[in-house]
Amino acid sequence: MNTEQIRDTAAAEDTSSTARNVPVERISAIVPARNEEASIAACVEALLQQAEVVEIIVVDDQSSDRTAEIIRERMQRERRIKLLETSEVPPGWVGKNNAAALGASVATQAWLLFVDADAEILPGACAKAIEIANEANAGLVSFSPEQITANWYEKALIPFIYSRLARKYPYEAVNDPKSRVAAANGQFLMLHRSVYDGIGGHASVAGEVLEDVALARRVKATGYAVRFGSGAGLVRARMYRSFGAMWEGWRKNLYRLIGGKPTAFWTELRTIFPWIPLLLIVFGLRYPLAIFAGVLLLLVRQLQYGAELVRNQYPFRFIIYYVPAVLLYAGVLVASYRGHARGKLAWKGREVVVGPAGKLG
Repeated sequence: MNTEQIRDTAAAEDTSSTARNVPVERISAIVPARNEEASIAACVEALLQQAEVVEIIVVDDQSSDRTAEIIRERMQRERRIKLLETSEVPPGWVGKNNAAALGASVATQAWLLFVDADAEILPGACAKAIEIANEANAGLVSFSPEQITANWYEKALIPFIYSRLARKYPYEAVNDPKSRVAAANGQFLMLHRSVYDGIGGHASVAGEVLEDVALARRVKATGYAVRFGSGAGLVRARMYRSFGAMWEGWRKNLYRLIGGKPTAFWTELRTIFPWIPLLLIVFGLRYPLAIFAGVLLLLVRQLQYGAELVRNQYPFRFIIYYVPAVLLYAGVLVASYRGHARGKLAWKGREVVVGPAGKLG
């Protein structure tokens, strides 16, 4: 089904829905959840406030904490919530993709909204997503959430990573049908059912650790419009609640996000690391004037980073974390490459098999 057919389907639903005096466009929200007791209640409560969401399907992915229990308690007071439970992850699948596919298989509405359990959907977000989809005849709409950062390491690494990703996946390029750049954010990813089925659903990206980007690429390659944008005022999330979880999460994703090739790896390291300022500071041990030049150049790079933070809607004051941000980013990028080179990564107590990373030469 192409974008014209999507519009025709929506028009048909519009006519029948008007006759029944119910909302025209409706959403099935699907929340894959593995050990999310700290955030699942807030996620579901926020979804319940969205008038466009008529069912919330939480897929408990073999959690060992109270995730399922929390949902069962809430189900006693709210009919819109459904709870599914996965069994063993099938060979060739990533656990999250398997859970998302299970949720989609029982969803009943025209729009499928995949939401990470750490995301909080703010009032009006779903209405805005449907409005954008209708205006652009888009088969996929995704928002990149506001990132909540509490600890110093979150304030250092997460804004730095998202600033780098904004360069690689600018919204304008993603939304341009003539550009091959495609991206989405799995914390808020809405697909029309016909588009989802047309690209093969999560089965088509079963083994992808970056299933959101992979789905966006398939949607765009098939000729459907994609709309990806800032989630400021629409979605917010605190992705990680400990340093270990943050490191493990970005170790899983970062190498693939920057391109998944050794050449991209080396280019990224050369670009982000302030080699010249640091070399000048080292030379300053013998030639004191070099220290001044090195510090000055480092300050310039820090101010440039501050401007980038503001462009990406982070506080300018986060420039104080510039040096630790660079060091953390370089460290987790190296760890991500090494994990992909071995072909296996750990995530939430599971071993995830990934494709080969290639040799660095």
